[in-house]
Amino acid sequence: MSTAAAGAIDHHHDPTTSTGIPNKKLLMWAFLASDCMFFGCLISTHLIYRLHPPPGVPAARQIFSIELTSFSTFILLMSSLMMALAVNAIQKGNLRSMRASILTTILFGSIFLGCQVYEFNNFVYEKHLTITNSILGSTFFTLTGTHGTHVAIGVLWLTLMYVRSFKPSGPEAAKGTWLLLSFVHLIVFAATLVLSMYLVLHFTRAAQASGFSGGTCLSFVGSQYPAILGAITGFLALRWFAQPRGAVDFDQHNAVDVEMMGLYWHFVDIVWIVIFTAVYLLEYIS
Repeated sequence: MSTAAAGAIDHHHDPTTSTGIPNKKLLMWAFLASDCMFFGCLISTHLIYRLHPPPGVPAARQIFSIELTSFSTFILLMSSLMMALAVNAIQKGNLRSMRASILTTILFGSIFLGCQVYEFNNFVYEKHLTITNSILGSTFFTLTGTHGTHVAIGVLWLTLMYVRSFKPSGPEAAKGTWLLLSFVHLIVFAATLVLSMYLVLHFTRAAQASGFSGGTCLSFVGSQYPAILGAITGFLALRWFAQPRGAVDFDQHNAVDVEMMGLYWHFVDIVWIVIFTAVYLLEYIS
């Protein structure tokens, strides 16, 4: 773990800028302001068409699964908590705690994305709602799909930051080696994450089709053992990559980078609360 520099660091004020706000943080606020207007347009469009639906639009309550969406909403809210803990940890120089919080945030974000993939798949193949066959499908998939893309970008950003936190502070040769190791680390991380989501989604479908039983589990393992073996190998490799190898070039001075990520992640979560209320919950108000 890196050692924090002597003396307290002011993470909320930068005397070198004219505004007193770190330039990176100011840039993120400007981006989020523009993104707020973008999502405002998408949400308004959906609400307008829901208030004045054209003939033939399917009833949303017969399509939506409020239970699944409520679960994914709770998971996303918990990811905001973990992101806040990650920011707090790096501001105190606790690198190990920051990594654990970021990994948990990535996990929760991936669960949310998995729920969204499952929901979209169910809507298209079982409820026959697509982006082209009704105005409900057009506004719903555009809005929630755009938000899901933001979550996916956030998960990728968090993964890059997690890998970045292992950059050594040694000689240039070690840093050159780190570039190769970090690339392999990123590929292994992404492959393990995708394989895990694939297995969870397919097991859920198998359990729904045949019921949850020992036979279902054995049949699933028999048909998916290459993917299971790959996921286990990936987790073991990630554990090896996480082993401490000396001092790293990531400490309290990088707190503003983690805080920028936190601002983005919290914004995405707040947008989802608005979407969940406007798109899902309003359909259940008589």
